[in-house]
Amino acid sequence: MRLRFTKMHGLGNDFVVIDAIRQTVTLDERRVRFLADRHFGVGCDQLLVVERPEAPGVDFRYRIFNADGGEVEQCGNGARCFVRFVHEKGLTDKGEIRVETRSGVISPRLEASGLVTVDMGVPVLEPARVPFVSDSDAVVQPLALGDEEVAITAVSMGNPHAVQVVADVETAPVESQGPAIENHPRFPARVNAGFMQVVDEHHVRLRVFERGAGETLACGTGACAAVVAGILRGLVSSPVRVTTRGGELEIAWAGPGRPVLMTGPAVTVFEGEIELD
Repeated sequence: MRLRFTKMHGLGNDFVVIDAIRQTVTLDERRVRFLADRHFGVGCDQLLVVERPEAPGVDFRYRIFNADGGEVEQCGNGARCFVRFVHEKGLTDKGEIRVETRSGVISPRLEASGLVTVDMGVPVLEPARVPFVSDSDAVVQPLALGDEEVAITAVSMGNPHAVQVVADVETAPVESQGPAIENHPRFPARVNAGFMQVVDEHHVRLRVFERGAGETLACGTGACAAVVAGILRGLVSSPVRVTTRGGELEIAWAGPGRPVLMTGPAVTVFEGEIELD
């Protein structure tokens, strides 16, 4: 199978984007891992697939696969790339589109500035729905990692996140704690591990060890979850500038029951074709 693809990134969080509307695409975990491989395939953190919608009242269906081949619910940086892709490919001329994902419908909007704003929906805070095993609904909860304990806030932005506050993201134990948090038994669907440093009331720095991908240069849903956690803990106020290793996002959240708005860039790198099998 010969497959046409587009390589894109959002703040260095990189994607292989596939149009499954104008070409026939058959994917399995092995093919996804091959495409994501940076030595033998194209290379990416996640694979994004553009499909015709299945639900009424939406424009597209958006599927996301991590580099390990597993399909996941949501990807914020990918959502921004998604809306730029469908515009560049002439699949829509709408400024704002409604996109069906495994976790619900999102509404990304291409701004006149070239940036993309995405309504990421209302964050989920109830532990059972994150999902996070806990008998408490406290904002800050202890999480045992071997002989040490960290304080996390569990948030779902359509995918699960465990956010902890650190003094300095540059020296944060991302490589050692990231895998342990990702696979912690209290997160039955695994989790994205966020490490947030508060700079001031409207600015944080963030690193995220992503479920199924490892540390990435940026994580859109991770930035949303970090800001939600920071606001709930009284550490920051909306809007918040989130500095990642790949660049900056602006996150706005008016509080519980309200959607999170994420604004940032989406960049097309190159296009190509690759032979599968």
